[in-house]
Amino acid sequence: MIVVYGEEPWLERSVHAVLDSEGVSVEVVLVENGGSESTIAELERLDRVRVVRPQRNTGFAEGCNLGVAVATAAVIALINPDAIAEPRALAALGEMARRPDVGIASGSLRLASAPDRMNSAGNDINFLGLSWAGHFDEPAASFDEVVDVASASGAAMACTRELWDALGGLEDSFFAYFEDTEFSIRCWQRGLRVVFVPDAVVVHRYEFSRNLEKYFLLERNRLVTTLTCFDTRHLLGIAPLLVVMELALLALAAKEGWLPQKLRAYRAVLQDRHRIRRRRATVMAARTAAPNRFDDLLATHLSPGNLPGSRPPAIIERALALYWRTVRRIAGI
Repeated sequence: MIVVYGEEPWLERSVHAVLDSEGVSVEVVLVENGGSESTIAELERLDRVRVVRPQRNTGFAEGCNLGVAVATAAVIALINPDAIAEPRALAALGEMARRPDVGIASGSLRLASAPDRMNSAGNDINFLGLSWAGHFDEPAASFDEVVDVASASGAAMACTRELWDALGGLEDSFFAYFEDTEFSIRCWQRGLRVVFVPDAVVVHRYEFSRNLEKYFLLERNRLVTTLTCFDTRHLLGIAPLLVVMELALLALAAKEGWLPQKLRAYRAVLQDRHRIRRRRATVMAARTAAPNRFDDLLATHLSPGNLPGSRPPAIIERALALYWRTVRRIAGI
C-alpha cells in the first residue's frame, strides 16, 4: 500500500523495490491523491500494480483505508512513496505479522542520507501522549534484535488483513500524522504485540517538514489520541502534568510561530467533542487486554532525536520518570 500526493521523485524506485521483493508474493496498490498522475499512469502499466483514484486528496489515513479496501492479500504492508524496501524486508514483516501473538510488525527504517543510521526503530510514545521516531540517527548496528515497541512507524509496517478489519483500519479523520500511533495503541489494547523487525530494512528519504498545517494536524491528532485511547485512570493520573505541558506547548508555539495552529487544534477538538466522546466509548469497549504491558513501554523522557535542541534539562526528565512511577503505583496501572 503506497499513498501518493504530489510528484515524488522516489516513487518509481519505491514501487519497483516492492515488486522485486524476495520470499513473498506482492501486489502494489497505489492511492493517487493528486499531483502525480503522469508517474502513476506509467506505473499502472506494470503487472501486479493497481491504482485507486479518489479524485481528491484523502490524506494518508483515509488513503490507506481506500487502498486496503481493494487489496486482496492476507497481509497488508504500508510503505511510504519515499521509502525503498530491501529485497527481504516485506517477507520479514509478513512473517512477523502472521505470528499469533503479534499485531503489527514495524520495519527497520533507515535514513537515506546515512543508511547505517536509524530513522525509526519503532516509534516512542511518552506517557503524556507525545510521540516521535524512536532512536532517530542512532547506529543501526545497535538495533539487531526483535523487540516490542510502543508504536509502529507508518512509513514501513505490516499487519494481517484480519487485524486491519478488526480494528477498522486507520482513523480517517486524522488525515495525516499520529494515525500509526493510534492504530498501535488499539492493537496493544487487543492483547497483540507491536514488534520491531531488524531484518525488515527500509531506506527512507526522511525530512522533518515544518509547514504550519503539520503542526495543526500533529496537535489535533495527539489530543484526540490521548482523549480516546488512554484509559480513565491514566488520564486522571496525568491530568495535572498534562495541563503544565499544554501551557509549555502554547509558549513554544508562540515563540516558533505556530500559535494559530495550536489554538486551531484546540478549537477542532472542542467542536468535535461529541464524536470524540463516542469514539472513546467505542475504543474503550473494544479493549480485551490490561494496559500494563503497553504502559511498560511508554517513554518518560521528552527528547525526540528528530527534533534537535528539544531536549529539556536532565532534572525535568528525572522528575517526569518519578511522576510516572508514582502515578502507576498509586493508580495501579
